[in-house]
Amino acid sequence: MAIAAPPPAVDVDARAAHPANEPVGARTHRVLGSLPTAVLWAIVLIWTIPTIGLLVTSVRPEADQFGAGWWTIVTNPSLTAEHYGNALFDPPGGSLPFSDAFLNSFAIAIPGTLVPIAIAAAAAYALAWMDFKGRHWLFIGVLAMMAVPLQMALVPLQQLYTGGAHLTIAGTTFIVFPDLDLNNKPVAVWLAHTAFGLPLAIYLLHNYISGLPRDVFEAARIDGAGHFGIFWRIVLPLAKPALAAFAIFQFLWVWNDYLLALVFLSQNQDASPLTIQLVNLVTSRGQGTELLPAAAFISIVVPLIIFFSLQRYFVRGLLAGSVKG
Repeated sequence: MAIAAPPPAVDVDARAAHPANEPVGARTHRVLGSLPTAVLWAIVLIWTIPTIGLLVTSVRPEADQFGAGWWTIVTNPSLTAEHYGNALFDPPGGSLPFSDAFLNSFAIAIPGTLVPIAIAAAAAYALAWMDFKGRHWLFIGVLAMMAVPLQMALVPLQQLYTGGAHLTIAGTTFIVFPDLDLNNKPVAVWLAHTAFGLPLAIYLLHNYISGLPRDVFEAARIDGAGHFGIFWRIVLPLAKPALAAFAIFQFLWVWNDYLLALVFLSQNQDASPLTIQLVNLVTSRGQGTELLPAAAFISIVVPLIIFFSLQRYFVRGLLAGSVKG
């Protein structure tokens, strides 16, 4: 019986001496990694130009907004803060003021971010460090839920929120989920965001928590700590980068969401968030167009603050669990 020869060894030095032999991905990564810092800052500056243009347009008079580009402010430095005041407190057409919509967005985004983080952190710890039967299959099931599109659940969720869930067997109807009359209430939106944010949250946090040193947990158990003590005093502080990274993702998703708010809050304008009011700001007769830049900039202020305040954890959280050992 012939024995197959082992594959030839890869000469790393030869590959380094002949970059053309590198895979395309590795070559691209090497080229991008060699870019000077000045070039990267130039790319960042170019990327922020639309935001600067939006800010400048938001403080220009209506005639200047539609008469010339925002860069002409250098030659025509006429500014006004009236657009922000009208958008926040006196929008046209009787639409909800942006000040109220601002609070509605917080009422949806804060629980829609904190609740899945709390649940996912506990679930990730249990799947990573608690030995129970079926935990691997449970983790696979959680990953499979990431492939379920949000649009598939809109009709079932609408029926669940308006009438509950019932099951009829042999002519007898059983109440699986009671009718809580959740439709057209902010709780309906953040519950949906919680449900669809959990799979990704558990996946990200599991990768990080499973990579924590085992010696730390063993030392805590020797000192008499239980699972709750280990989770509260050790896991949560050490997992702060991963928690912050997911918090950025989840908050931006919930804050910028339009579809779920439109479906579940379509008949309750007083509870609608910024995304809905941004669409309704312009009336059927075209009134309020000059307020759109100011309203749009108001809607992005909070995401910018969240991102820059947590950016030091962002890359650390994204790389969580990517390297073992």
